[in-house]
Amino acid sequence: MLPGHMLGRLYLLAAILTIDCVALASVPHIGSLLGPFAPAGIAAFAAFLGLGHSSLRQNKDELRFSWPLFGGHLFCVVTVVLCNVAALRGTDVLASRPVHFVLTAVVIIAIGLLSLACIPLSAWNKTMRTMTSLCIAALLAGIAAGLLRHPFQLMWVSSSFSPGVALQKATFHAVNAVLRHVLPDLTADAATFILGTPRFLVFIAPECSGMEGLGLVLVFTSVWLWHFRKESRFPQALLLIPCALIIVWLLNIARIAAIILIGNAGAPDVAMIGFHSQAGWIAFTAVALLFSMATQKIPWVRRAPTQVSAFAGKETTQITGQSESSATAAFLVPFLAILAASFVSRAASASIEWLYPLRFVAGAIAIWYFRKDYKGLDWRFAWQAPLTGAAVFIAWIAPRLLTHAEPAGSLDAALAPFSPVMRTTWIALHVAAAITVIPIAEELAFRGYLARRLISREFDAVLFANLSLLSIVVSSIAFGLLQGSHWFAGIVAGLAYAVLLKRRRRLGDAIVAHATTNLLLAVWVLLSGDWSLW
Repeated sequence: MLPGHMLGRLYLLAAILTIDCVALASVPHIGSLLGPFAPAGIAAFAAFLGLGHSSLRQNKDELRFSWPLFGGHLFCVVTVVLCNVAALRGTDVLASRPVHFVLTAVVIIAIGLLSLACIPLSAWNKTMRTMTSLCIAALLAGIAAGLLRHPFQLMWVSSSFSPGVALQKATFHAVNAVLRHVLPDLTADAATFILGTPRFLVFIAPECSGMEGLGLVLVFTSVWLWHFRKESRFPQALLLIPCALIIVWLLNIARIAAIILIGNAGAPDVAMIGFHSQAGWIAFTAVALLFSMATQKIPWVRRAPTQVSAFAGKETTQITGQSESSATAAFLVPFLAILAASFVSRAASASIEWLYPLRFVAGAIAIWYFRKDYKGLDWRFAWQAPLTGAAVFIAWIAPRLLTHAEPAGSLDAALAPFSPVMRTTWIALHVAAAITVIPIAEELAFRGYLARRLISREFDAVLFANLSLLSIVVSSIAFGLLQGSHWFAGIVAGLAYAVLLKRRRRLGDAIVAHATTNLLLAVWVLLSGDWSLW
C-alpha cells in the first residue's frame, strides 16, 4: 500500500516515464518505437496537467499503488532495451519490421501498466467522467501536436525563408558586424556561413544560431510565470518574456564573437572545447537569474500583497498565501556558487579543467558565509551513513566490474605535462572538494531544499521524516541528471541518500554518506586509473 492523491500520482507517473525515456534513449533504437505518437502524448499529458491543475489539486481521494503492475511495466521496459542491445550486436531477426511493431506494442503496454500502477482504473474512469471537457481539450492538444509536428519542422529548415535559416543568417550578420571593427583580417562567407580569420574559422550552424537558448529561455520564463502567477501582474509580466529572448540571443552573438577572438588569439582548444560548450549555459543562467529577479523586484510586474488591517491598531495581516522561506539562500547559494565556478572553469579549459579548485573555493566561501544559518541542522551521523555511501559506490562502479571495462578517460594524459607539485595540488584540491564542500552543498540543495520545497514553500518547516515519495523521486532525478553520463548511478545515489535522510532524520547522515561515496570514487580513480569517473 502506497497512499497518494491524483495530482501527486500524475507527477509520479511523469517522473517515471521520464526515467523510461532516458533509459530507452540511452540505447540506439532498431525501430522508431512510438514515432509521432510520443510528442502527441507528451502534449496531451502536459495540457491535461496544466489546464486541470487546480481541479486535480482538490481531489484528495487516497489511491492505491499496484506493485505487481509496476513490476510488469519494468519487465516490458527491460525487454525493449535488451532487444535493442541484441539487435545492435548483430541479431538480424530482431531488426525486422514485424519486431519493430511488437516492440512498439510492448512500449504501449508498459505505459498502460505504469498508468494503472500509479492510478487505479476506477480513478481514471472517475476523472474522465468528472473532467470530460478537460480530457477532450487535452486530446485535441495532443492531436494538434502530432499533426503539426512535421509541417513545423519542414517550415523551420526546408527553405531559405524558414525561421531556422533566417535566424542563422541574422546571427551570422550580427557577429560579422561586431567583429569587423575588431579584426581587420576578418573573412566572412555568407553563402557557407563561415566566419573568422586565416588563423581560426568557424561555421555558424543552425544549432549555433541561438535556437536552443531561445527554446530553453521560453520554457523557463513560461514555467516561472505560471508558478508565480498569483504574485505577478498580467499582461505586464508577459512583456518580460520577449525581453529575455532578445537578451539571450544577443548573448549568443557575444558568445560566438568571443569564440572567434579566443581562437584567433592562439587558443583554439579553449575556444571550441571549453568556452563553446559552457558559455551558452552561462548566458542561460544569467538570463534566468535576471528574469527571476525582475519578476520579484519590478513593482510594475510584481503584484502588491493584499493587506487587511485589524481593529484598534493591531498588527496588519497579509492575505497572499504561503511565501518563500527566508532560508532559501542558505540552502541554495553554496550549490549555485559551485555551479557558477564550474561554468567559469570549464569555459577557460581545453583538455583539462585546470581551474577546478575554483569550485572548492567558491563552495567553501558560500558555506562559511551562511554558517550561522546551519546551526539548527543536525550534523551528527550514525554508522548507517558511511555504509550507505559504500553501497552507492559499489552500485556506481558495478557496471565496470560486471563488464570488465578497461579504464577510460584522458585526464591522466592531460595532467602529464604538469609538474609533480602542480599535479599533486590539483588532485588534492579535487579530492578535497569532492569529500567536503560538494557533498555539503549538494545535500543542502537537493535533499535539504528541493526535496522539502516540493512539499511546501516554507520548506524549512518540513521535517525530514515527512519527505514524500514524490519529493524523494523528483529530487533524486534532478540530482542524477546533474551527473551527466553517470545519470542512472546518480539517481540511485540520490534515492539512497534521501531514504537515509528520511529514516535517520538528520542531514548529517546524508552528507557523510555522500562524502563516503565521493571518497571511495576518488580512491578508485587514483588506484585504477579510471579517470572517466572524474
